[in-house]
Amino acid sequence: LDMARTLTASRALQRLRSSSSAVKNKLRRQTLYQKEKLNRNKEKKERKKKRNEEAKKMGDQAPPKEVPKTLENTRVAEETTVDPEDLETLQDEKTDEMASYFDRLTAPKVLIISITKTSLKTNIFIRELSLCIPNSEVRLRRNVPLKKLIPEAMKRSFTDVLVVNEDRKQPNGLLHIHLPNGPTAHFKLTNFRRGYDIKGHGRVTSHQPEVVLNNFCTRVGHTVARMFAALFPHDPQFQGRRVVTFHNQRDFIFFRHHRYIFRSSKKVGLQELGPRFTLKLRSLQKGTFDSKYGDYIWLHKVCPHLLLGTWLNTHA
Repeated sequence: LDMARTLTASRALQRLRSSSSAVKNKLRRQTLYQKEKLNRNKEKKERKKKRNEEAKKMGDQAPPKEVPKTLENTRVAEETTVDPEDLETLQDEKTDEMASYFDRLTAPKVLIISITKTSLKTNIFIRELSLCIPNSEVRLRRNVPLKKLIPEAMKRSFTDVLVVNEDRKQPNGLLHIHLPNGPTAHFKLTNFRRGYDIKGHGRVTSHQPEVVLNNFCTRVGHTVARMFAALFPHDPQFQGRRVVTFHNQRDFIFFRHHRYIFRSSKKVGLQELGPRFTLKLRSLQKGTFDSKYGDYIWLHKVCPHLLLGTWLNTHA
């Protein structure tokens, strides 16, 4: 028994010495770590090869492949997930603020505005965004408050207003106001990349694009997806082969703009046109923009000034 304990201890000590973490010299430790990593990858490939050979021998009786664990398939299901074909959801769609667009009673007309003095990168973002959205106009805000600007936009038959904000000469926020009755969504904007900086980018044509909305499964996500859809014309021009994609993954909305190319009768490729950016929903508010008395449907984070405003309103 003592000999077995001694042998086990010596093996553990030998393993510890061979491990890269026990080496104090940095260069030597990195070299050992790379060797260990290569050995682990080699063993992993051998195990995979062995499993494939056994599966071929067993044929139809082979066990099913294991599904790898990812953040998506291990995530807890949202309680507010809705079924698009549910009767309650369909009834809500008929009576919400975007119903007139989906009933083809109104055509989208988008106003894109920014602050008075914008940086070069923000100007590029606004220009490329206007190229993505047909029937959109870019105007300077000229220090006009949004509460005065929204009635003027309604008089000129605009259906949506997009307000681009910047910080440190970088576009960092997007406010989407659907007219005339809201809702209003505020997004944090990150990872902007213009089309010119994308490798193999193409030129944007004037064709009306198709719109793809992925993974907007919750009740709030369903509303946001309908707001995005209302920015674009009803009938896409398929000969232009333009596709605008809003992909929601872990509450981040990835915007992409592509043109699909038919390489042959069986192969289809994608050419990115740009721009490319990421949105993160901060708040969703009923009606048009009202920072003081607005009724918020959803808030990413309760701000102290909102709590103070609510307390003052209730104790006035």
